[in-house]
Amino acid sequence: MAMLFPHVATTGDIHVRVAVSYLPEQSAPKAGRWFWSYHVRIENEGERSVQLLSRHWHILDGRGTEHEVKGEGVVGEMPLIPPGGSYDYVSGCPLATPSGAMHGSYRLVDEDGSTFDVTIPNFQLLSPVE
Repeated sequence: MAMLFPHVATTGDIHVRVAVSYLPEQSAPKAGRWFWSYHVRIENEGERSVQLLSRHWHILDGRGTEHEVKGEGVVGEMPLIPPGGSYDYVSGCPLATPSGAMHGSYRLVDEDGSTFDVTIPNFQLLSPVE
């Protein structure tokens, strides 16, 4: 799993794994645009179902400027993840610099209605040529 998803953060019984890819076909360095896709897998090792309510990203570009992204769900969904289950999604991040980094958190709710935050691991956004 570490080869497929090299970036991992564990909060309680929840593992958040991330793999990132630079997409040259969606990037235009001469126009100041670089684009990455990231694949997230959220695994529930607990004994209760959890539902993802929201996301909070911190995106740092190569100049050190931080952009915050907050919102409900992920890719238009608020998935319910059963015990022993997982949820995968793919999204993307454009930057005006050839490198950057991302990290953040998800807000989840369990069957009791208790909300809690889980960490999204930090990962680098690197293009092949700087």
